Amino acid sequence: MAAVAQCVRGALRPRYPLLSFSLRTSPRLLCVATQQKNTGQNLEEDQNQSHNEQKVEPSSAEKMLAEEKAKLEEQLKEVTDKYKRALADAENVRQRSQKLVEEAKLYGIQSFCKDLLEVADILEKATESVPKEEIKDENPHLKSLYEGLVMTEVQIQKVFKKHGLLRLNPVGAKFDPYEHEALFHAPMEGKEPGTIALVSKIGYKLHGRTLRPALVGVVKNA
Repeated sequence: MAAVAQCVRGALRPRYPLLSFSLRTSPRLLCVATQQKNTGQNLEEDQNQSHNEQKVEPSSAEKMLAEEKAKLEEQLKEVTDKYKRALADAENVRQRSQKLVEEAKLYGIQSFCKDLLEVADILEKATESVPKEEIKDENPHLKSLYEGLVMTEVQIQKVFKKHGLLRLNPVGAKFDPYEHEALFHAPMEGKEPGTIALVSKIGYKLHGRTLRPALVGVVKNA
């Protein structure tokens, strides 16, 4: 240590005589300066290491936050999908319910209409059974009865039409299994096969739906 101090004093004497004097008078000064320098370097290294550790710690926290964010986004997606499916199911239920209500309004009277059809059939048979040649002024009672039956039949058909109930009298039309019921098939001259030649009983449709198929005879190939 003495040799080092002597070398430093020798190097500094020409330029810095006062510093050389102080080093000569305090040989420990150099050691103190060296220790302070080493201490400063150690503090700087500790600070750098602490700073590096602080840099590492936020990156780990960011990773955890990213994972948590991904989980939350996945949960949000699942909840959104379930919510959309629930809305779609609710809308389907609403539409089905509305359709059932509308059908109930339209076809809720079909049982009542079927009962009235029997009355209409009786009126039709009654008017058909009266001989036309007997309807004269000489038979006022029969004439009045017949006219009353005809008027009643016309009025009941108006009521049927008002509520969406229409007659099916398909003579000469093409046979349709959804609207007609074939009682027999027979060849007939001058008639196209598959057409209806005879209507035994009038059919009815309620709001476009067949309420009672017409009973018919269908032409077949000879």
